[in-house]
Amino acid sequence: MTKQLLIYGTVTALTRRDHGDLAYKAAESFEFARGVNAAPLVVGEFLPAANDFAVVFAPGAEMPLPVALFGVEAEANAFVDAEGKWLGGYVPAFLRRWPFVFSTDAVGDTFTLCIDETAPGFNREGRGERLFDSEGVPTGYTNRMMDFLREFQAQHERTKAFGKKLLELDVLQSVEAHIPLPGQAARTLTGFQVVNREKLKALSAEVVETMFRGDELELVYLHLFSLRNLERLRDRAVQALDQSAT
Repeated sequence: MTKQLLIYGTVTALTRRDHGDLAYKAAESFEFARGVNAAPLVVGEFLPAANDFAVVFAPGAEMPLPVALFGVEAEANAFVDAEGKWLGGYVPAFLRRWPFVFSTDAVGDTFTLCIDETAPGFNREGRGERLFDSEGVPTGYTNRMMDFLREFQAQHERTKAFGKKLLELDVLQSVEAHIPLPGQAARTLTGFQVVNREKLKALSAEVVETMFRGDELELVYLHLFSLRNLERLRDRAVQALDQSAT
């Protein structure tokens, strides 16, 4: 089955007619994220994410967007162990919102709550949290998920504005990261960008002050600070290979 949005299988609009008796039993497993070697971040996550992941920028048609690197190979997540346990300290919101997601119309101003029907936690036996009550009204659990997705969407808009700002200032550069692995050919991570320190230093005092007052300068330095995690990512990849061999 082809995955939608990296981790989603079959995405369907949540309706009282089709899902009035549906419940969701959340599991601790992150098996659904095993094949994801990077995931999008929003700007509100830079501070906690920078402790665990290398935060880099993926080039886009309109603007670059930040992502957290999870692995050194395609479809390999070094933060998910053999039992599906999450090995990092922070779980990005992109993963926490699964199996719920908003879809939007072509204009982008109407949002519909959807679910990934392939998620194993969904059931019609009442296990876990009901999505609708006996009168067909969304439950408190469903409303909390909608609030979470609304906040995620608002943060996503701020994140796009930040990406456009970096593009406008021309401070990003494309890079490659060569990750040596014992007994194997080195892996090369490509297709991402980082802030160029020299270009950052060359910005005018007025631009720097504006970025400081808008918290954008803090985001840049959190991104640069996070790059130290590339070495830690290599160590996690080695550990994952050892476990696989065992």
